[in-house]
Amino acid sequence: TSNGLAMYPYVRESRRLRTRTLVREQDVLKNLLPPGTETTAFADSVGIGHYAMDLHRTTRGDTGGYGETVPFQIPLGALVPVRLRNLLPACKNLGVTHLTNGCFRLHPIEWNLGEAAGHLAATALSTKRPPVAVFEDTRRTRDLQRTLTNAGVRLAWPSPLPPG
Repeated sequence: TSNGLAMYPYVRESRRLRTRTLVREQDVLKNLLPPGTETTAFADSVGIGHYAMDLHRTTRGDTGGYGETVPFQIPLGALVPVRLRNLLPACKNLGVTHLTNGCFRLHPIEWNLGEAAGHLAATALSTKRPPVAVFEDTRRTRDLQRTLTNAGVRLAWPSPLPPG
């Protein structure tokens, strides 16, 4: 704009649900993982993502920063609320911390989250069971993963990772 301000606000964070799995910085920051760790793996993966942990300063102090992450998987448990039975997160409101939101907030990861949440909702409706029943039952989780894979969703990074 002529005054240098953005035309629209860009929301980097939102309120997050308390979910069955909380993705923490210890799960994605390269310097907090054992040496040689190529990716973060979750057995209940519903997608993949990779972006640096990019945090802006807040009005309450110097909390900005940047952290190198490893390519990660998105756990189904980060989409399943602890108490709510009729609501699924699909973007910035999933089970991540303030810090890990810094690498989960990007559009490609949000698109993946939306697709996974949509398939989870469809599975819950077709089986007449709440999403938590899919999460708590390994067979149902595998069925959901198969559905996602058949829809073209990548659930794991190749191993070994390509250079770069």
